[in-house]
Amino acid sequence: MHRLRKTVYCLLILVACWPRFGPPLALATGALFSLTLGNPWPDATGRWSKRLLQVSVVGLGFGLGLVDVWEAARGAVLVTSIGIVFTVVVGRWIGSRLAVNPNTSTLIAFGTAICGGSAIAAMAPVVEARDDETAVALATVFTLNAVGLVAFPALGHALALSPQEFGTWAALAIHDTSSVVGAASVYGGGALAIATTVKLARALWIMPSVAVAAWRRRSEGRVRFPLFVLGFLAAAGLRSLLPDLAPTWDRLHDVARQGLVVTLLLIGTGITRPLLRRVGMRPMLQGFLLWIVVGSASLGVILMGWIR
Repeated sequence: MHRLRKTVYCLLILVACWPRFGPPLALATGALFSLTLGNPWPDATGRWSKRLLQVSVVGLGFGLGLVDVWEAARGAVLVTSIGIVFTVVVGRWIGSRLAVNPNTSTLIAFGTAICGGSAIAAMAPVVEARDDETAVALATVFTLNAVGLVAFPALGHALALSPQEFGTWAALAIHDTSSVVGAASVYGGGALAIATTVKLARALWIMPSVAVAAWRRRSEGRVRFPLFVLGFLAAAGLRSLLPDLAPTWDRLHDVARQGLVVTLLLIGTGITRPLLRRVGMRPMLQGFLLWIVVGSASLGVILMGWIR
Protein backbone atom coordinates (compact mmCIF):
# COMPACT_ATOMS: atom_id res chain seq x y z
CA MET A 1 0.00 0.00 0.00
CA HIS A 2 2.81 2.38 0.87
CA ARG A 3 4.52 1.69 -2.46
CA LEU A 4 1.22 2.31 -4.26
CA ARG A 5 0.84 5.69 -2.57
CA LYS A 6 4.35 6.71 -3.57
CA THR A 7 3.75 5.62 -7.17
CA VAL A 8 0.44 7.47 -7.45
CA TYR A 9 1.94 10.56 -5.85
CA CYS A 10 4.82 10.67 -8.35
CA LEU A 11 2.38 10.18 -11.24
CA LEU A 12 0.25 13.07 -10.00
CA ILE A 13 3.27 15.37 -9.93
CA LEU A 14 4.09 14.40 -13.53
CA VAL A 15 0.50 15.04 -14.60
CA ALA A 16 0.58 18.46 -12.90
CA CYS A 17 3.43 19.44 -15.23
CA TRP A 18 1.03 19.13 -18.18
CA PRO A 19 -0.01 22.65 -19.33
CA ARG A 20 -3.71 21.74 -19.46
CA PHE A 21 -3.68 20.74 -15.78
CA GLY A 22 -4.93 23.95 -14.11
CA PRO A 23 -4.64 25.38 -10.57
CA PRO A 24 -8.09 24.43 -9.15
CA LEU A 25 -7.78 20.86 -10.40
CA ALA A 26 -4.27 20.60 -8.95
CA LEU A 27 -5.36 21.70 -5.48
CA ALA A 28 -8.48 19.52 -5.47
CA THR A 29 -6.57 16.48 -6.74
CA GLY A 30 -3.87 16.89 -4.10
CA ALA A 31 -6.41 17.24 -1.28
CA LEU A 32 -8.44 14.25 -2.49
CA PHE A 33 -5.29 12.13 -2.68
CA SER A 34 -4.20 13.12 0.83
CA LEU A 35 -7.60 12.58 2.44
CA THR A 36 -8.13 9.16 0.81
CA LEU A 37 -4.77 7.45 0.32
CA GLY A 38 -2.57 9.66 2.51
CA ASN A 39 0.57 11.62 1.69
CA PRO A 40 3.62 9.30 1.89
CA TRP A 41 6.07 12.19 2.33
CA PRO A 42 4.32 14.91 4.39
CA ASP A 43 7.50 16.55 5.72
CA ALA A 44 9.22 16.66 2.35
CA THR A 45 6.06 17.97 0.72
CA GLY A 46 5.92 20.90 3.12
CA ARG A 47 9.54 21.84 2.45
CA TRP A 48 9.41 21.50 -1.32
CA SER A 49 6.09 23.30 -1.75
CA LYS A 50 7.59 26.39 -0.09
CA ARG A 51 10.76 26.24 -2.20
CA LEU A 52 8.93 25.63 -5.46
CA LEU A 53 6.53 28.45 -4.69
CA GLN A 54 9.37 30.89 -4.15
CA VAL A 55 11.18 29.83 -7.33
CA SER A 56 7.96 30.06 -9.32
CA VAL A 57 7.15 33.53 -8.02
CA VAL A 58 10.64 34.67 -9.01
CA GLY A 59 10.03 33.22 -12.48
CA LEU A 60 6.81 35.21 -12.83
CA GLY A 61 8.95 38.34 -12.75
CA PHE A 62 10.28 37.47 -16.22
CA GLY A 63 6.81 38.18 -17.60
CA LEU A 64 6.85 41.81 -16.45
CA GLY A 65 9.08 44.84 -16.78
CA LEU A 66 9.96 47.04 -13.81
CA VAL A 67 7.68 49.78 -15.17
CA ASP A 68 4.78 47.31 -15.18
CA VAL A 69 5.57 46.27 -11.62
CA TRP A 70 5.64 49.88 -10.44
CA GLU A 71 2.40 50.82 -12.21
CA ALA A 72 0.60 47.81 -10.77
CA ALA A 73 1.85 48.26 -7.21
CA ARG A 74 1.89 52.00 -6.58
CA GLY A 75 -1.88 52.46 -6.52
CA ALA A 76 -2.28 49.99 -3.67
CA VAL A 77 0.44 51.29 -1.33
CA LEU A 78 -1.74 53.59 0.79
CA VAL A 79 -4.71 51.23 0.92
CA THR A 80 -2.40 48.31 1.76
CA SER A 81 -0.79 50.10 4.71
CA ILE A 82 -4.16 51.21 6.09
CA GLY A 83 -5.61 47.77 5.46
CA ILE A 84 -2.86 46.02 7.41
CA VAL A 85 -3.49 48.10 10.55
CA PHE A 86 -7.25 47.70 10.15
CA THR A 87 -7.02 43.93 9.69
CA VAL A 88 -4.75 43.35 12.69
CA VAL A 89 -6.92 45.47 15.00
CA VAL A 90 -10.21 43.93 13.85
CA GLY A 91 -8.72 40.43 13.80
CA ARG A 92 -7.51 40.62 17.38
CA TRP A 93 -10.85 42.09 18.48
CA ILE A 94 -12.75 39.20 16.86
CA GLY A 95 -10.31 36.74 18.44
CA SER A 96 -10.85 38.22 21.91
CA ARG A 97 -14.63 38.04 21.51
CA LEU A 98 -14.37 34.37 20.53
CA ALA A 99 -11.89 33.63 23.35
CA VAL A 100 -9.24 32.40 20.91
CA ASN A 101 -5.75 31.87 22.37
CA PRO A 102 -4.05 35.33 22.21
CA ASN A 103 -0.97 34.18 20.30
CA THR A 104 -3.04 32.17 17.84
CA SER A 105 -5.40 35.13 17.39
CA THR A 106 -2.48 37.49 16.70
CA LEU A 107 -0.94 35.12 14.17
CA ILE A 108 -4.25 34.64 12.32
CA ALA A 109 -4.78 38.41 12.17
CA PHE A 110 -1.22 39.05 11.00
CA GLY A 111 -1.39 36.27 8.41
CA THR A 112 -4.64 37.66 7.04
CA ALA A 113 -3.26 41.19 6.99
CA ILE A 114 -0.09 40.54 5.01
CA CYS A 115 1.03 37.27 3.53
CA GLY A 116 -0.54 34.21 5.07
CA GLY A 117 1.91 31.50 6.07
CA SER A 118 5.03 33.60 5.42
CA ALA A 119 3.82 36.35 7.74
CA ILE A 120 2.81 33.84 10.43
CA ALA A 121 6.21 32.15 10.25
CA ALA A 122 7.93 35.53 10.59
CA MET A 123 5.77 36.70 13.50
CA ALA A 124 5.68 33.45 15.50
CA PRO A 125 9.14 33.81 17.14
CA VAL A 126 8.45 37.47 17.92
CA VAL A 127 5.28 36.72 19.90
CA GLU A 128 7.00 33.61 21.33
CA ALA A 129 4.23 31.37 20.04
CA ARG A 130 4.32 27.67 20.84
CA ASP A 131 4.44 25.15 18.02
CA ASP A 132 0.79 24.17 18.49
CA GLU A 133 -0.31 27.83 18.40
CA THR A 134 1.60 28.41 15.19
CA ALA A 135 0.24 25.19 13.70
CA VAL A 136 -3.38 26.15 14.40
CA ALA A 137 -2.89 29.61 12.86
CA LEU A 138 -1.23 28.10 9.79
CA ALA A 139 -3.95 25.46 9.45
CA THR A 140 -6.68 28.12 9.65
CA VAL A 141 -5.12 30.32 7.00
CA PHE A 142 -4.22 27.30 4.92
CA THR A 143 -7.82 26.03 4.88
CA LEU A 144 -9.20 29.45 3.92
CA ASN A 145 -6.61 29.69 1.14
CA ALA A 146 -7.99 26.52 -0.39
CA VAL A 147 -11.50 27.96 -0.28
CA GLY A 148 -10.34 31.27 -1.76
CA LEU A 149 -8.63 29.63 -4.70
CA VAL A 150 -11.95 28.17 -5.84
CA ALA A 151 -14.42 30.79 -4.58
CA PHE A 152 -12.77 34.04 -5.66
CA PRO A 153 -12.76 33.45 -9.44
CA ALA A 154 -16.42 32.44 -9.30
CA LEU A 155 -17.29 35.55 -7.27
CA GLY A 156 -15.23 37.75 -9.58
CA HIS A 157 -17.11 36.54 -12.65
CA ALA A 158 -20.45 36.88 -10.86
CA LEU A 159 -19.59 40.50 -10.01
CA ALA A 160 -18.29 41.11 -13.56
CA LEU A 161 -14.94 42.41 -12.28
CA SER A 162 -12.35 43.44 -14.83
CA PRO A 163 -9.04 41.51 -14.79
CA GLN A 164 -7.35 44.49 -13.13
CA GLU A 165 -10.07 44.78 -10.47
CA PHE A 166 -10.00 41.06 -9.77
CA GLY A 167 -6.21 40.89 -9.65
CA THR A 168 -6.08 43.72 -7.13
CA TRP A 169 -8.90 42.24 -5.05
CA ALA A 170 -7.31 38.80 -4.96
CA ALA A 171 -3.95 40.29 -3.93
CA LEU A 172 -5.53 42.26 -1.08
CA ALA A 173 -8.01 39.69 0.20
CA ILE A 174 -6.44 36.23 -0.27
CA HIS A 175 -3.78 35.20 2.24
CA ASP A 176 -0.93 33.26 0.61
CA THR A 177 0.89 34.09 -2.61
CA SER A 178 0.20 30.63 -4.04
CA SER A 179 -3.57 31.03 -3.76
CA VAL A 180 -3.44 34.60 -5.06
CA VAL A 181 -1.60 33.64 -8.23
CA GLY A 182 -3.65 30.47 -8.56
CA ALA A 183 -6.96 32.35 -8.42
CA ALA A 184 -5.67 35.03 -10.80
CA SER A 185 -4.46 32.36 -13.23
CA VAL A 186 -7.94 30.86 -13.31
CA TYR A 187 -9.56 34.27 -13.83
CA GLY A 188 -7.32 35.09 -16.79
CA GLY A 189 -7.30 38.25 -18.91
CA GLY A 190 -4.17 39.77 -17.40
CA ALA A 191 -5.29 39.37 -13.78
CA LEU A 192 -2.17 37.35 -12.94
CA ALA A 193 0.28 40.18 -13.59
CA ILE A 194 -1.70 42.62 -11.44
CA ALA A 195 -2.28 40.11 -8.66
CA THR A 196 1.37 39.07 -8.46
CA THR A 197 2.81 42.57 -8.27
CA VAL A 198 0.25 43.93 -5.78
CA LYS A 199 0.60 40.81 -3.63
CA LEU A 200 4.38 41.12 -3.53
CA ALA A 201 4.08 44.80 -2.69
CA ARG A 202 1.88 43.69 0.21
CA ALA A 203 4.48 41.10 1.24
CA LEU A 204 7.09 43.88 1.58
CA TRP A 205 5.31 44.91 4.77
CA ILE A 206 6.36 41.75 6.58
CA MET A 207 9.73 43.10 7.68
CA PRO A 208 8.66 46.53 9.01
CA SER A 209 5.55 45.08 10.66
CA VAL A 210 7.48 42.33 12.45
CA ALA A 211 10.17 44.84 13.44
CA VAL A 212 7.56 47.10 15.04
CA ALA A 213 5.99 44.14 16.84
CA ALA A 214 9.41 43.02 18.10
CA TRP A 215 10.17 46.52 19.35
CA ARG A 216 6.84 46.77 21.18
CA ARG A 217 7.32 43.38 22.85
CA ARG A 218 11.08 43.84 23.30
CA SER A 219 11.37 40.36 21.75
CA GLU A 220 14.56 38.78 20.48
CA GLY A 221 12.69 37.08 17.63
CA ARG A 222 14.52 37.48 14.33
CA VAL A 223 12.86 39.25 11.41
CA ARG A 224 12.94 37.05 8.30
CA PHE A 225 12.42 38.93 5.05
CA PRO A 226 11.02 36.98 2.06
CA LEU A 227 14.00 37.08 -0.31
CA PHE A 228 11.91 35.76 -3.20
CA VAL A 229 10.39 39.25 -3.43
CA LEU A 230 13.83 40.60 -4.36
CA GLY A 231 14.23 37.75 -6.83
CA PHE A 232 10.95 38.72 -8.50
CA LEU A 233 12.15 42.31 -8.88
CA ALA A 234 15.50 41.12 -10.23
CA ALA A 235 13.76 38.98 -12.86
CA ALA A 236 11.60 41.93 -13.90
CA GLY A 237 14.75 44.07 -14.07
CA LEU A 238 16.43 41.59 -16.42
CA ARG A 239 13.45 41.73 -18.78
CA SER A 240 13.62 45.53 -18.75
CA LEU A 241 17.39 45.62 -19.34
CA LEU A 242 17.42 42.94 -22.06
CA PRO A 243 14.17 43.31 -24.02
CA ASP A 244 15.66 41.55 -27.07
CA LEU A 245 15.55 38.30 -25.08
CA ALA A 246 11.77 38.55 -24.67
CA PRO A 247 11.11 35.05 -26.12
CA THR A 248 13.43 33.56 -23.50
CA TRP A 249 11.82 35.53 -20.70
CA ASP A 250 8.35 34.45 -21.91
CA ARG A 251 9.37 30.79 -21.82
CA LEU A 252 10.73 31.15 -18.29
CA HIS A 253 7.50 32.86 -17.30
CA ASP A 254 5.44 29.97 -18.72
CA VAL A 255 7.57 27.43 -16.84
CA ALA A 256 7.04 29.43 -13.63
CA ARG A 257 3.26 29.45 -14.13
CA GLN A 258 3.23 25.67 -14.47
CA GLY A 259 5.49 25.45 -11.44
CA LEU A 260 2.73 27.15 -9.48
CA VAL A 261 0.31 24.44 -10.57
CA VAL A 262 2.66 21.77 -9.21
CA THR A 263 2.99 23.82 -6.03
CA LEU A 264 -0.77 23.84 -5.56
CA LEU A 265 -0.85 20.07 -5.98
CA LEU A 266 1.77 19.75 -3.22
CA ILE A 267 -0.17 22.15 -1.03
CA GLY A 268 -3.32 20.09 -1.56
CA THR A 269 -1.54 16.94 -0.42
CA GLY A 270 -0.75 18.74 2.83
CA ILE A 271 -4.44 18.84 3.78
CA THR A 272 -4.92 15.98 6.21
CA ARG A 273 -7.62 14.90 8.64
CA PRO A 274 -5.45 15.65 11.71
CA LEU A 275 -4.77 19.13 10.29
CA LEU A 276 -8.48 19.83 9.84
CA ARG A 277 -9.23 18.56 13.36
CA ARG A 278 -6.42 20.68 14.81
CA VAL A 279 -7.90 23.92 13.50
CA GLY A 280 -10.98 23.76 15.71
CA MET A 281 -14.09 25.91 15.43
CA ARG A 282 -13.10 29.13 17.19
CA PRO A 283 -9.85 29.94 15.34
CA MET A 284 -11.52 28.94 12.06
CA LEU A 285 -14.50 31.19 12.83
CA GLN A 286 -12.15 34.06 13.69
CA GLY A 287 -10.26 33.60 10.42
CA PHE A 288 -13.46 33.29 8.39
CA LEU A 289 -15.16 36.36 9.89
CA LEU A 290 -12.02 38.44 9.51
CA TRP A 291 -11.67 37.24 5.93
CA ILE A 292 -15.26 38.31 5.14
CA VAL A 293 -14.61 41.77 6.61
CA VAL A 294 -11.31 42.23 4.74
CA GLY A 295 -12.66 40.84 1.47
CA SER A 296 -15.75 43.04 1.56
CA ALA A 297 -13.84 46.18 2.54
CA SER A 298 -11.14 45.72 -0.12
CA LEU A 299 -13.74 45.01 -2.80
CA GLY A 300 -15.64 48.15 -1.83
CA VAL A 301 -12.48 50.24 -2.05
CA ILE A 302 -11.72 48.85 -5.51
CA LEU A 303 -15.24 49.37 -6.85
CA MET A 304 -15.27 52.96 -5.55
CA GLY A 305 -12.13 53.59 -7.62
CA TRP A 306 -9.79 54.35 -4.72
CA ILE A 307 -7.23 51.98 -6.23
CA ARG A 308 -6.32 52.47 -9.90
